[in-house]
Amino acid sequence: MAKTILNGFRSYFADYLNSTLSAKARFEKADWHGVQQANVDRLEMYKAKVAQTVMYLGMVTNKDIADLDLWAESKKAYTQLVFNFPNFEIAETFFNSVFADLHDHDKINDDIIYVLSSHMIEAPAAEYSIFVRYEGDDRRDIFRRILKESEFSLPGEDIELDLDCILSVFCSEVTPNLIGSPDDLKFDLLESTFYRSKAAYMVGRVIDGDQTFPMAIVILNNEKGQLYVDTAIFNTDDLSVIFSFTRNHFMVDAPLPYQYAHFLKTLMPKKLDYEIYNSLGFPKHAKTEFYRQLVHHLDSSNDQFVIAPGIKGMVMTVFTLPSYNIVFKIIKDKFAPPKEVTHQIVRDKYRLVSRHDRIGRMADTQDFDNLVFPLDRFSPELLEELQKVAASTIEIRGDKLVIKHLYTERYMTPLNIYLETANDEQMRSAMEEYGNCIKQLAAANIFPGDMPLKNFGVTRHARVVFYDYDEIAALTDCNFRKIPQPRTEEEEMQAGTWYTVGPDDIFPEEFRLFFSGNTKARRMFEEMHSDLYDVDFWQGLQEKIRDGFVLDVFPYRRAKRFDRGKESGLEVFSD
Repeated sequence: MAKTILNGFRSYFADYLNSTLSAKARFEKADWHGVQQANVDRLEMYKAKVAQTVMYLGMVTNKDIADLDLWAESKKAYTQLVFNFPNFEIAETFFNSVFADLHDHDKINDDIIYVLSSHMIEAPAAEYSIFVRYEGDDRRDIFRRILKESEFSLPGEDIELDLDCILSVFCSEVTPNLIGSPDDLKFDLLESTFYRSKAAYMVGRVIDGDQTFPMAIVILNNEKGQLYVDTAIFNTDDLSVIFSFTRNHFMVDAPLPYQYAHFLKTLMPKKLDYEIYNSLGFPKHAKTEFYRQLVHHLDSSNDQFVIAPGIKGMVMTVFTLPSYNIVFKIIKDKFAPPKEVTHQIVRDKYRLVSRHDRIGRMADTQDFDNLVFPLDRFSPELLEELQKVAASTIEIRGDKLVIKHLYTERYMTPLNIYLETANDEQMRSAMEEYGNCIKQLAAANIFPGDMPLKNFGVTRHARVVFYDYDEIAALTDCNFRKIPQPRTEEEEMQAGTWYTVGPDDIFPEEFRLFFSGNTKARRMFEEMHSDLYDVDFWQGLQEKIRDGFVLDVFPYRRAKRFDRGKESGLEVFSD
């Protein structure tokens, strides 16, 4: 059984690496639709390999593969097989996934699966090299070598201009903060390039004695057979946004995942392990790391889960742990009118988000089945709420509470709550972000459906992000209409709407209602985004998407982009 599972893992990991190796060709061909499809295919690949391995397990033994004692023995054998594997942590998670395909999660036990890793978690051994080191006292020459020795096949559009721009940022952000001799700087560049959407990221670090600066050089394709540098990043906050939980996973050739994760963690120490693995394209292992971190946090804290602050939703009941920056979302048993969705529709919507380009505007979620919590960690008010609205999804077993299905998501301040204490400058910025969020989602072929302020959150970087997915739809499936004018006095005086409204009909003029009495915020919003009330804006976007348009949205501010004397033509959609 252990060998069969290991063979399944090797097959998955080989296909995973092949899918990432093809990212360079898609980027250089400007095959943006291929980029989107490759992301979906890679996610489906894992599920297919697990199912295939389960099938083979039933063929290699005449014993009952549901027997837990047999799994305990298999784990011991598997631990020996993956000992000193360079990708041991992903192999262990694959073992867990095969087990979970056959058993409920309430049977989780470290004797049977890898609740904890079999390896000591420590700094990687030095025998593996995942980066190239550049040294010398000529900064321009170093960056020239970095660009010239990259893996790209296409030529640079204007490498001297690229170097001018990179050095300008380096001299303003790094040079003033150096503590050692400028001649002793070391530049470490990860061997593999990170690909996502329409950009390629060369990621590394600048070492100045005991201090380290992150480094990311962002490469774009001008779609005329040439590449150019769009920006260079040398600070932790900006790099953290590039690796944000609101962004899709990267395509990166990382045969040594733990080493890559450790390297990135030194550049972004506030990032948790599961966030790093998620960015690297290992969402299943990210779930493993998240669960381990949750268990550790529960063991080292004593506060109780409580109902999440804010306006309660009609589809989800949401709770949180005050000491933990995560929300937990459970689908309610029944939905109050006018909601007409089902449990399966809601799950399908969340699945769609997990496979769509989130463009920095939709929060990543993880779903869990049969997650077990200590019962005494739930406040009486929350427990009463769960029993009232989601009784079919929870089960009390002694001193444990089993939640049969839930989603986890990073906690953000709901936009309506944020505005209550925001000053005028913060409010204006939030309203600009709110409009940009809606526009960028729309340009990525996502219509949020339900757009009240409470369905959007504000991150610690003051970005506005959408997080309520039960009514999202493809923009191209929507029918945007103007509200018809009444033709008679009787129609004008009629209660309710006198005209017919189809299930896909949307009236942008009604979007003003989402501000719920916050007139100051609405005025600011309309100064910047009144075009969202116009049917022509939405229908124009639909036409562009049907013609094959793929959105440019990059994870840094417009001011960070190098001035190359060009107009992007997409400023309305940029950050």
